[in-house]
Amino acid sequence: MNSTIIKGKLYLIPTTLGEMNPEDVLPHTVKRAIDFIDDYIVENEKTARKFIKSVHPEKIQSSLRISLLNKRTESSELKSMITPCSNGQNIGLMSEAGCPGVADPGAVIVKLAHENGIQVIPLVGPSSILLAMMASGMNGQSFAFNGYLPIDKGEKKSALKSFENLSNSKNQSQIFIETPYRNNKLLEDLVQILQPNTHLCIATDITLPTEYIKTFRVADWKKIKVDLHNRPTIFIIHKM
Repeated sequence: MNSTIIKGKLYLIPTTLGEMNPEDVLPHTVKRAIDFIDDYIVENEKTARKFIKSVHPEKIQSSLRISLLNKRTESSELKSMITPCSNGQNIGLMSEAGCPGVADPGAVIVKLAHENGIQVIPLVGPSSILLAMMASGMNGQSFAFNGYLPIDKGEKKSALKSFENLSNSKNQSQIFIETPYRNNKLLEDLVQILQPNTHLCIATDITLPTEYIKTFRVADWKKIKVDLHNRPTIFIIHKM
């Protein structure tokens, strides 16, 4: 008799991009996955439990076993997080917003799963990066996500000029983000640093009722007033 335990799978469970009805952006497969998964790796336990309850109100919260993956997590703790899979249990990996593993610390867990022969199953859900790119009107055939810009003013200016030159030379759209409370300052910097004819897309509160997505030349943005303070925002530039 073969007593070998079949390994569990790692499910990448997308979340909403803000306070909204999950049914508006998430397929039923997400609820089905939550129905049979009790082990989760998340950034914040409170928000993760709230999300699970919003998607699957009938899920018994006391049955959930949650591991935290954030900036305070030690690398030595990671291996134990996927141990349930070795024991035949499925695990759900969730981001604070959007898709796990994309601009998200969960990528280290996905890498570890592959290294340990654990099947990774990505589920469909909203990615602010891709949704912004789709709606920008820029080059969807070639684009790059650059994460956060440097905080230092000189380094930030250098990075933006580098992205602008790269966009021009490669015909490649350049995507980046900022800490939400710095968004308005970043917009001020963009219109001062970038060339007037460079195109800039600002995509904020994506999928929410307050969604705002516009693409104009930098010269035009100088005449537009928009408040981005504490609103999750994607910035895309393209110099043509």
